[in-house]
Amino acid sequence: MPATRDLAGTVVAITGATAGIGRETARQLVAGGARVALGGRRQERLDELVAELGADHAVGVVMDVRVPDDNARLVAAAVERWGRLDSVVPNAGIGMYGGVMDHTDEQLVEMMDTNYAGTVWTVRAAVPALLATGDGGDIVIVSSVAGFRGGADEAVYTGTKHAQVGFAGSLDRELREKGVRVTLICPAGTATEFAVGAGRVEDDPRFADWLTADDVAAAVVHTLQQPRSLRTSIWTLWSMGQGS
Repeated sequence: MPATRDLAGTVVAITGATAGIGRETARQLVAGGARVALGGRRQERLDELVAELGADHAVGVVMDVRVPDDNARLVAAAVERWGRLDSVVPNAGIGMYGGVMDHTDEQLVEMMDTNYAGTVWTVRAAVPALLATGDGGDIVIVSSVAGFRGGADEAVYTGTKHAQVGFAGSLDRELREKGVRVTLICPAGTATEFAVGAGRVEDDPRFADWLTADDVAAAVVHTLQQPRSLRTSIWTLWSMGQGS
């Protein structure tokens, strides 16, 4: 059986890093010796997470994934600090549940631009740096099982997840021969602050049966630990308490 890769010393950029899956992914990576460039919109949370993880292992960049130049700054921060970028985790996303007519134009544009365009801009910023290592590297996109099925009261959100699935599939065909692995991590409902106030509530009783941010982060880390001879294209995750 091939040995898992040691991530110590590798450099990973993560968007949406100040909460939920992004934050737990950063914690697990640093616990394994990796170094992380953290992108998020909230300065205070970034500062707290960098302080927790240690300045030798983490750097924070206030950014909005909808802005191409912000994604470029995240990648530049990683390369300037540690001289390379080995992996990128486009994780930033928002959800607003409701019918197609239930939100303002501005709210829907924000969701579409964050979830899909933001993924594209993060990947475009990272690919040159990944190729520059000579090892290829990894792109691990945190998406959702919604990318494979439509649910009631989430048509626009589901559309953004389907877009990520299509993007990742084509990206794999484009970059595999250059050594870059592209993986979609697609969790079912996860107990985080995601969509709280936009269709979910804090301390939702359903959370007891849902995935945790740690569960999904562990899947991201395991994907990065795979031997370079292997690649996982799509990984869907469900808790034992969730129906599929």
